[in-house]
Amino acid sequence: MSRYLGGVRSAEATKTYLAVNMAHWDRHGFGLWVLRTRDGAFAGRAGIRHILVDGIDEIEIAYTFKRDLWGQGFASETAAALTHIGLSQLALPSLIGLVFVEHGASRRVLEKSNYILEKSTTHHGEDVVIYRIRR
Repeated sequence: MSRYLGGVRSAEATKTYLAVNMAHWDRHGFGLWVLRTRDGAFAGRAGIRHILVDGIDEIEIAYTFKRDLWGQGFASETAAALTHIGLSQLALPSLIGLVFVEHGASRRVLEKSNYILEKSTTHHGEDVVIYRIRR
């Protein structure tokens, strides 16, 4: 999970990350959530957020789970819920999913949620693909 979230952050980088995410909530009324298991243990994070891709302000669904929770359907359930919230409740015109090229499981999650492969690009020096769904 660490690679997909940008690695381990210093205390100062963590403060900045949290401040940026809280400001996103204040500015847009949506953002990232911490996800927990039924017993309260950390499971991952997910949400809807603005992201700059190839110089364009996009709105992405984002989800990451602890490795021991992979393969249990959490990503598919979360992607479906985020898509519903984004398109129906927030009435956003479209959403993207940005995925590392080699992350086949996450690509399948987006495909099952009716996202269409739009393009390949690089993001922060990594090869990624962009999937999109429109309202």
